[in-house]
Amino acid sequence: MLAKYNILTVTHKCTNLKDIGDFVIKVDDQEALKQQLQQLKAQFQIDELFYLPTCNRVMYFFTTNHQVDERFIARFFQRINPDMPIELVDELDDIVYHYQGEEALRHFFDVSASIDSLVIGERQILRQIREAYELCHSWGTTGEYIRLVFQQAVVAAKAVYNRTRIGDKPVSVVSLAFQQMLKAHVHKEDRVLLVGAGQTNQLVGKFLSKYEFSNITVFNRSLDKAEQLAKTLNGRALPLSDLSDYQEGFDCLIVCTGATEPIITAPLYEKLLQGDTERKVVIDLSIPNNVAEAAVEQFDFEYIEVEGLRNLAKQNLAFREREVERAHKVLNEYIQQMPALIKQRQIELAMRQVPIEIKAVRERAINEVFHKEVATLDDQTKALMEKMLAYMEKKCIGIPMKAAREAVL
Repeated sequence: MLAKYNILTVTHKCTNLKDIGDFVIKVDDQEALKQQLQQLKAQFQIDELFYLPTCNRVMYFFTTNHQVDERFIARFFQRINPDMPIELVDELDDIVYHYQGEEALRHFFDVSASIDSLVIGERQILRQIREAYELCHSWGTTGEYIRLVFQQAVVAAKAVYNRTRIGDKPVSVVSLAFQQMLKAHVHKEDRVLLVGAGQTNQLVGKFLSKYEFSNITVFNRSLDKAEQLAKTLNGRALPLSDLSDYQEGFDCLIVCTGATEPIITAPLYEKLLQGDTERKVVIDLSIPNNVAEAAVEQFDFEYIEVEGLRNLAKQNLAFREREVERAHKVLNEYIQQMPALIKQRQIELAMRQVPIEIKAVRERAINEVFHKEVATLDDQTKALMEKMLAYMEKKCIGIPMKAAREAVL
């Protein structure tokens, strides 16, 4: 029953992240992707196909009654990437993981619950799976068998987050930095200077917005980028060159730029203070650091920087890893239910014709077999007969359905 389930996947565990691109379907738009998936189904005699590409994995989850062996896998990925180097084809056994049957289900459940993720406990993967499934379902590349697994995996993943602490304790540098900032008692009305408008500070901006920080000034070399970020925060934007002349003070300074030399020097920091003697919070998310060592040594401020955050992230990740065993126990409860769910659905699909056939028997009885007798009945008797037949029809439909469900249980 489960043997038809297969997964072919390439993940961060078996190759470099940049090399995963060799195994994804390269197309310009969704219509082209739809056609590629449908062609894959036809060429490899696949019944249902679910496709999941993310930044750290690509997964092909499918059902087939045909053998999936080394030759199948080589042909499959050469069809996906005709330009795949022959040396890479020779290494497919080491790069591509093949799961079949219950192992395929277990892997899909692990991925859905973020146990197999690059960062354990990050819920983003469940959203990505939902979106990918909805797309494949709308294109008709998935059917009843993958639907059952998808729905059960979503329920199981939610149970994992509710019944374990696998999602506790943040592990991303930005989320940890913001957590430390709040612990340092930076309030939403405080003055925040955001130096840099790149990807990292854009993530910082999302946290600032979520927690309703309202007094934000963004500095950046490119004023356009500073204005784009400031607009999302209802703040203001200034060119980085104006930082040395800024005289309005601050409570929290967050800096992350691509500069290879420190931007926040001791003299600049002193100018930014404007004589203020209250202890500040300085967050340096740059590599190398954008805050000069001399400034750290000379001034008394709460200093939050990448290396310390990395150590904290490792501790938190170790905590999450200890929750994996508990998570597997939760998932196992739902995986064990799958054979019964699949069998029940098979019976339901096989019995879809029962109501149609029963209705047809009723129509033949009235309009053909007992047509003459029915014609002699008065309206009241006909109404009673119709009511009785409707009751019998409903009960006759329900009896085999109930028997099928009880047989599964």
